Amino acid sequence: MPSADRTVPVDHEVLEEIERRILWLAARIVDAANHDRHTDDGVKVGGHQASSASLVTVMTALWFAHLDAADRVAVKPHASPVFHAIQYLLGNLDRSYLPRLRDRGGLQSYPSRTKDPDGVDFSTGSVGLGAAAPLFAAVVRRYVDAHFGARPASRFVALIGDAELDEGNIWEAVADPATAGLGNVMWVVDFNRQSLDRVVPGIRIDQWRGQFEAAGWHVVEVKYGRRLEEAYARPGGDRLRAWIDAMPNEQYQSLFGMAGPELRKQFLDGAPAEVGEWIADIPDDELGPLVTDLGGHDVDALLRAFAQCDAETDRPSVVFAYTVKGWGLPIAGNPRNHSALLTTEQIDVLRLEHGLDRETEWDRLDPASPAGIWVAGRREALAREPRTPALPVDVPPATNVRVSRPISTQEVFGRVLVDLARDEAVAPYLVTTAPDVATSTNLAGFINKTGVFSPTERRSWNEDRMLRWAEDPAGQHIELGISEMNLFLLLGQLGLSWDLSAQPLLPVGTVYDPFVLRGLDAFLYGTYSGARFVVAGTPSGITLAPEGGAHQSTITASVGLELPGVTFVEPAYGTALDWLLCDALGHIAAGPPRAGTAAPAEDGAYYFRLTTRPVDQAPFEAARRRIGEAVLRRQVLAGAYRLVDAHHDHPELRDTGAPVVHVAASGAVLPEALAAAAELADEGIAAHVVDVTSLDRLYSAWQRTLRQGVRTATAPSVPGALRTAFPDRAPVVTVHDASSHAMAWLGSALGVPAVPLGVDAFGQSGSVHDLYEVHDLLPGSIVNAALAALSLGG
Repeated sequence: MPSADRTVPVDHEVLEEIERRILWLAARIVDAANHDRHTDDGVKVGGHQASSASLVTVMTALWFAHLDAADRVAVKPHASPVFHAIQYLLGNLDRSYLPRLRDRGGLQSYPSRTKDPDGVDFSTGSVGLGAAAPLFAAVVRRYVDAHFGARPASRFVALIGDAELDEGNIWEAVADPATAGLGNVMWVVDFNRQSLDRVVPGIRIDQWRGQFEAAGWHVVEVKYGRRLEEAYARPGGDRLRAWIDAMPNEQYQSLFGMAGPELRKQFLDGAPAEVGEWIADIPDDELGPLVTDLGGHDVDALLRAFAQCDAETDRPSVVFAYTVKGWGLPIAGNPRNHSALLTTEQIDVLRLEHGLDRETEWDRLDPASPAGIWVAGRREALAREPRTPALPVDVPPATNVRVSRPISTQEVFGRVLVDLARDEAVAPYLVTTAPDVATSTNLAGFINKTGVFSPTERRSWNEDRMLRWAEDPAGQHIELGISEMNLFLLLGQLGLSWDLSAQPLLPVGTVYDPFVLRGLDAFLYGTYSGARFVVAGTPSGITLAPEGGAHQSTITASVGLELPGVTFVEPAYGTALDWLLCDALGHIAAGPPRAGTAAPAEDGAYYFRLTTRPVDQAPFEAARRRIGEAVLRRQVLAGAYRLVDAHHDHPELRDTGAPVVHVAASGAVLPEALAAAAELADEGIAAHVVDVTSLDRLYSAWQRTLRQGVRTATAPSVPGALRTAFPDRAPVVTVHDASSHAMAWLGSALGVPAVPLGVDAFGQSGSVHDLYEVHDLLPGSIVNAALAALSLGG
């Protein structure tokens, strides 16, 4: 019986039987989705039978002869049917799911941590990102081991399609200094030399090998199987090897669709005469299996390569496993097989070839057979203990940071983190990261207190007392190169550390807000995977006026609002930021909401959009005195509060029945909103100023009431957070240092006329006043917008 010990000898016949059953199940899973299930919409379901088949041997070798329970694997997106077939054989997936690939509530098209039922380690739908995720998970494991004690040794494995190496984020991840020296990382490249559209005419193995080696990686090629290696070892076999090595890829791939004399003729086209002489005595029925014997379909060759990678304890490894797309299927090597589906007739033949019929086609292996016994042993060896995402600490509701003078939210953010680092219960779990912008995003104070993480202690040659960046294993800041993609990939894995490294953390990242968009794909990937972290985009908007349009963000507020699994927050005042940041970290520490809870609690990431513009804190303090701290805090966390109550400050306007308008603003533009409200009061108009601290929470509350109305055919109500901030039915002007449409929906939610103001064109260099004038954000423009809104409501 096999065990987790990878040195146990392999029973080839047993593994071949398992391999064949996996191939059949993977092909049939796709076939059932396309031919057995009626969708009534005429849209092809798909499923990538050929691309799945090329990894069957690699995945058989991994799960049934190599992996341990502590190992974590990212599966190539198109190999998801193979993964599900393996999980079914291991008893981790109910049979009822097998015909439900790409079905509602069934198996996802690509492996998904949050939506598949059988324990996916890494979501891999986004090409290139799932490949890099295990690399950053290993970075996190190195950090966790240094701070909390060594976990059971894990290997972080990525199964990658060769076309994924065209993705730029792959090479950003490989080159980042933070990922160096990770001997527990192994990438296996499914080197089938076919892309979506064609057989790749040129093989770039030399280029890729050089790039990996230059980054300090260990490179292994598994090119040929044991039959070819044995042939090469015979006298004259070097001539056969030389010809196969030199043969054009397109010619070699074409051999998989041939047999007999036709294959011999195709194989020898262009070959030296001595090659024809060497193979003359090989029968036609043996020639094809010999010359197409690739290492990626040889379990022994693969396991030897994996063992070589295990021996490399101080650097990552990459294995190029030569495979054929469609291995074991009648479409093997066909240049158009990427999205091709086997016909029902071909499936019928394949079923018979595998010794199955309609009654037995979904069966697991006989548990009393050698193969069934082997699978049972692997099921036991790979069994995992459940883990919890919750931390055994209570994040304080506030640090009570001092904000008496005009101050920016970016500066307050840094101060709050420093104060949290003084909390003995919370501090050990805080970890920050940034793509070479830690100082300019106000992480310096936290780093000076906690240090920079390094696997080994490094001597500091800097004597600047303001920049005491000690680098050692106790540091709590992970510094990255200038790659926003890597930032979000690392944040995503830090946010999943509770599962992948058995240690929940409180991850916080910073990035220049304009460059959130550079890492957006990885941001989305992390949140789709269920990662929990805080990211601060700062400085934001055109308040960074002198930097010009290249460093001014306008659409990031919309992105934050629209990203699923993300709560977007944009405070203007220091105390509000303190409350919101502690609340976000408290949600992360508590773990996701329990199933069945009544309140729609948040579960995911938090995006803070911050600014370098100092803002006078007096208006917030006046609101605190008027409303009371406890009530104000609830309203700030709910998404909005009335910063200025015109009727409270100007009772004469209430008594005379003056026109009423709301001025709703987020972030850095609150001073202009306040000035406009004062001007409107002088003109006899009651202008209430609403500070929107989280558009996301307001919008989500509104959508919940709308959806409830749609589903129950009842009139939707205005949610509590909106009713509290906008108790009067009056026109609204929205003011935002971002695209105007991000707040424009407020008019619809309140059922009143709205005039949205914002930044809808690329910025330029200048002062804040200059650029606010260009984009109609000055008080005079807000006053005119309020008059327009009132006229629309008349």
